[in-house]
Amino acid sequence: MTTTGARVLGRLEQALNLHDLERLVGCFDEHVVSEQPVHPARGFQGRAQVEQNWTQLFAAFPDLRATLVRSTADGDAVWAEWDWQAAGADGRSMNMRGVTVLGIDGDRISWVRFYMEPVEEDGSGIDAAIAEQVSSA
Repeated sequence: MTTTGARVLGRLEQALNLHDLERLVGCFDEHVVSEQPVHPARGFQGRAQVEQNWTQLFAAFPDLRATLVRSTADGDAVWAEWDWQAAGADGRSMNMRGVTVLGIDGDRISWVRFYMEPVEEDGSGIDAAIAEQVSSA
């Protein structure tokens, strides 16, 4: 992985785990473009939305813990596999896993493709999931 990509990912992981909103927002370019290909209506542009999103998440989940599972890079694109876990003060919990693909420009994230999803602990097995996909086709 490029030194810059590793440095940006390290800053991002540290900011998440310290719940340091200013440091977290500083990882992103002012005009960052965020896409969620599986949920296209959730896409947005701009660092202000990053700040708004994480302000709410840190408030709801004061013990949020982000683990960077593994990462790799290809030029200015960095793939990062994450595990995010938290138990909210109101009894809710958050358990998300997935991948973010980040575009690095200088020392900031200029674009992100977000593939994080809630973990389905008690979901159906693979046979039922395939049967559901085949029957809805």
